[in-house]
Amino acid sequence: MTYTPSIDKLNLVPFVSVHHMMELVLEIGVERFLAELTDYIEEDFLRWEDFDKTPRVAAHSREGVIELMPTSDGKHYGFKYVNGHPKNTREGRQTVTAFGVYADVGNGYPLLITEMTILTALRTAATSALAAKYLAPEGSRTMALIGNGAQSEFQAMAFKAALGVDRLRLYDIDGGATEKCLRNLSGLGFELTACKTPEEAVEGADIITTATADKQYATILTDNMVGSGVHINAVGGDCPGKTELHRDILTRSDIFVEYPPQTRIEGEIQQLAEDHPVEELWQVIAGKVKGRRDARQITLFDSVGFATEDFSALRYVYDRVRETDHFIELDLLADPDEPRDLFGMLLRFPGSSLLAAKKAG
Repeated sequence: MTYTPSIDKLNLVPFVSVHHMMELVLEIGVERFLAELTDYIEEDFLRWEDFDKTPRVAAHSREGVIELMPTSDGKHYGFKYVNGHPKNTREGRQTVTAFGVYADVGNGYPLLITEMTILTALRTAATSALAAKYLAPEGSRTMALIGNGAQSEFQAMAFKAALGVDRLRLYDIDGGATEKCLRNLSGLGFELTACKTPEEAVEGADIITTATADKQYATILTDNMVGSGVHINAVGGDCPGKTELHRDILTRSDIFVEYPPQTRIEGEIQQLAEDHPVEELWQVIAGKVKGRRDARQITLFDSVGFATEDFSALRYVYDRVRETDHFIELDLLADPDEPRDLFGMLLRFPGSSLLAAKKAG
């Protein structure tokens, strides 16, 4: 089945539910999905200057944050609604949930509505792997994965698909999270080691990924834990007051970010002066800036997530799902026979009380 918008069905918009998203991911295959999504994200980084860019619009509370992440390339528009509430796991809820919309700039009509809780996990991991492709030591095979919650397996699968990372050293302050991660990744081509301390986890690692959830300043990595030559993929620091790395690590590292005005508010570099030098990832991908220069360099991807990555994910799903039946059509948009006669739709609706009142009058 191939979906093509029809002038006769302007009210209908494809909707990809969680169930449909899982069908789509599994039909394509997780590693292929991640690899193709990584390519889409890279393509859009290469046309970075085409996009409208703004820090996400955030509503912060003591419990968490709700954000809108919009962008447009002039032809299409995308936005994501996403929350981050670390306390949610204590209530049996997800820390992060999301949905998104992909629309036609020319007429303003949405082309796709989709769940983005699963999709955000996939695009976050794909973006991490893309950054590591340019910043990690050549031949990296071993990754320390500190923080074994909902994002951890996606990070592992993305790094395996993009870089061939197949040795994982796992640590979480909650042993149950590590057990879950071990169970989920067992049999998927990894050599897995559960570690008792973060210091043990980073031993021999080429790449260190931190993906914890607490909404507070934290020190997951201390300076003495980070040796020369490693690549740090800092995923967990993504809002004001929430960091994972000791400040001294930042001053020793070459730091790469998505969009500096947002990262300086939300990322690890909120700990540094506003004029501390950082490099933009898109410039590395475009060959304008050197990424990894030598074997002793410490590279840090200060990842907070940016709207262009969600745009890429929406674009990818729109392209793929249209060739399947993994969606339903929502009766979302009013489509009167005469575009200016919106009130007439109410009058002509079967059983309309307005029509009855007119007849009575």
